[in-house]
Amino acid sequence: MYNDSHMDPVMPGKILVIEDNPDNSKLVTWILEDENYQVTCAETAELGLAALQSETFDAVLMDISLPGMDGKEATQQIRNTPELCKMPVLALTAHAIKGEREAILASGVNDLLTKPLDEEDLLAKLEHWISQ
Repeated sequence: MYNDSHMDPVMPGKILVIEDNPDNSKLVTWILEDENYQVTCAETAELGLAALQSETFDAVLMDISLPGMDGKEATQQIRNTPELCKMPVLALTAHAIKGEREAILASGVNDLLTKPLDEEDLLAKLEHWISQ
């Protein structure tokens, strides 16, 4: 369920991180929790999509290279689900080469973050998309 209610100033938002690399998940979690975000992690797109059906989130950070269903396909499923279609989805990828970047953006993500992550860029883009 997409949460479009006004956010509590103490709690910036609830973020779903779909990332199969435990080190990357920990890093993103530390960055976000330092800014008072609530973070839920899922190791696969399938687990992430299941979490979106059972909990309310303000945004998704989506790894593109996932085992099984990739992040592009998972994003397309989010866009095709009426109650989730406006959910901000930010892609996380180490593969932002020309051509691949366009394919990732075409999958329906709102924005793209490259690995290694720039903490300020991550926080700025997340704040931008949640406040829409």
